[in-house]
Amino acid sequence: MTTHYEVRGSVALITLSNPPVNGLGHATRLSLTDNLQKANADAAVKSIVITGAGKAFSGGADIKEFGTPKALSEPNLHSVIRVVENSSKPVVAAIHSVCMGGGLELALACHYRIAAPGCSVALPEVKLGLLPGAGGTQRLPRALGVEPALNMIVSGEPVKSELLAQIPGQKLFDKLAQSPESLAEEALAFAQAIADARPLPLVRDLPCKHPNGDAYFQFSRNMVKGMSKNFPAPLKCVDAVEAATRKKFEDGLLFEREIFINLMWTPESRALRHVFMSERAASKIPDVPSDTPKRDIKSIAVIGAGTMGGGISMNFLNAGIPVKMLEMKQEALERGIATIRKNYEAQVKKGKLKLDKYEQRMSLLSTTLSYEDLKDADMVIEAVFEEMGVKEKVFKELDRVMKPGAILASNTSTLDLNQIANFTKRPQDVIGTHFFSPANIMKLLEVVRGEKTAKDVLATVMALGKKIKKTAVVSGVCDGFIGNRMIEQYGRQGGFLLDEGCTPEQVDKAIEKFGFAMGPFRMGDLAGNDIGWAIRKRRAIEQPGMKYSKTADLLCEKGRFGQKTGAGWYDYVAGKRDAIPNAEVVQMIEEHRKALGITPRKISDEEIVQRLVYSLVNEAAHILEEGIASKASDIDMVYIMGYGFPVYRGGPMLYADQVGLFNVLQSMKRFAQNPLDDAAFWKPAPLLAKLVAEGKTFN
Repeated sequence: MTTHYEVRGSVALITLSNPPVNGLGHATRLSLTDNLQKANADAAVKSIVITGAGKAFSGGADIKEFGTPKALSEPNLHSVIRVVENSSKPVVAAIHSVCMGGGLELALACHYRIAAPGCSVALPEVKLGLLPGAGGTQRLPRALGVEPALNMIVSGEPVKSELLAQIPGQKLFDKLAQSPESLAEEALAFAQAIADARPLPLVRDLPCKHPNGDAYFQFSRNMVKGMSKNFPAPLKCVDAVEAATRKKFEDGLLFEREIFINLMWTPESRALRHVFMSERAASKIPDVPSDTPKRDIKSIAVIGAGTMGGGISMNFLNAGIPVKMLEMKQEALERGIATIRKNYEAQVKKGKLKLDKYEQRMSLLSTTLSYEDLKDADMVIEAVFEEMGVKEKVFKELDRVMKPGAILASNTSTLDLNQIANFTKRPQDVIGTHFFSPANIMKLLEVVRGEKTAKDVLATVMALGKKIKKTAVVSGVCDGFIGNRMIEQYGRQGGFLLDEGCTPEQVDKAIEKFGFAMGPFRMGDLAGNDIGWAIRKRRAIEQPGMKYSKTADLLCEKGRFGQKTGAGWYDYVAGKRDAIPNAEVVQMIEEHRKALGITPRKISDEEIVQRLVYSLVNEAAHILEEGIASKASDIDMVYIMGYGFPVYRGGPMLYADQVGLFNVLQSMKRFAQNPLDDAAFWKPAPLLAKLVAEGKTFN
């Protein structure tokens, strides 16, 4: 059963029991209503307490039912709420730990609420492109006050129960328990004390007004509009809360429901729900069961104290895991420690990190110049120069000194992990952990599974990724893995667009207007144009037939490597990241066109976006077909978390699904006719062609 029923004296205690967060799935809703009816039918029961087992009162909807008919099956949450409100006996919600979404809407339907301190309370539906759909926008303003309720609903952020209890005039909580441990006994005592109270109070009957409603809601709309231009839900939340102050309760409920259903069908909500589910699905690996034993990781070693090594180290220090950092020279170690200190001190200065936490984290960091000192670490991550000869030396040393069972990880972004693993006598212990720069900030972790990587090593690293608050996505071994293999095609298209008539600024502005954090040329300047140059030189040897625009090589020959040199596709002023267009670069592109005999043409923003995005989609289809990624949603996660793809479009694969794969294919056929593009690349990946033929989608 997903609820537990017991009678204690004259109180019926109904406990939600649907781990991990007591989601209000169909079975739970049915069981809860049955038990409420049972309590009302029992003459010995005078009052009822609803609480949650484990570490939550209720986290709301059951994500396992998202998008399924069960989510709407009767009794739906509205029906459950009506049963609670219509109970002839007082119903007390005893909330603790987590009370969110539908869980909070259920609590608001109860006649009384007692909360444990430290409980996280939220209506987070806006983060899924929705608004609360079971009366949250109508009841919370009545219980908490219009302004604090609107702030909670529009942000979706959790607020601690003790802070909410301090809001003047609030009716959300009738009582704050002394402690989480005493909540159950206090709730039972409270339920006994109000057993004879009549009439039973309902949140829906409370007044809901704002003294300066017109001005306040106009101000709120202006603020929300500026912060959420690509997301329709926050503004609709303002509309719904305003309705709570102007309409009768039942009319407000109908208004909320209408908005909820309309938002459910928006591409933005579909994208946000896809991201929510995909992030959770990324940890599920088809042939690695969730109960696979994991290795104990109590200490980490990091090879390299540069930008990546320092950033990687900070992730583990933040999680309370000791790190030993190795470099070849003391000066390099000191520079690395100074950078870590500087990063933490900036957080302290901004009030994001307490001084004692900063000192605690730094106390977990130690350094060494000797590989011998790493021998007891449970896992080692190398973050050295991206060159196979350098990796070979490092992994042979690690193989020599590391204890049996230690995990040997490489931060390589493009190199062959199988070759790296074969530098050791323990390839089963070798795995790729591709962090993205800046490694202490970027959420993505590409976990590269070698052909001999043991399942327990993979399971351990995926769990570790979660511990350090990364979205870990598994990739097979290929040149560039998932993200960089795709971005190479994106960059090639950027180059062809320059040859055909665009400026770097036009390309960047078009894709940034689409929603990318930055365009291909600003991204190249940030990463370092010399990195792409090195890859193209390697490609010229390995794949001599690969077609590229030569403009990027000409740029690098001028020493314009990007932000680190103050000059790339754009100019940069020291201490700022603003990209300033450079006339000489535009002239260089124009002269190169003339040398090739190309007459520039006017290229629309629509074509720019399609060529850049569909290049990602076609390469991703090859990646899926080859089994490098196990599912399309993993590719979406890589691009949202690591490459600045707009969240509200759900990633390249979902975006292609929403455009329609048939339409994507037609555009690709058109691009293949362009003599200045690469016709061979635009031949549809077999998987893409198959999905179109069968009328299917990636997701």
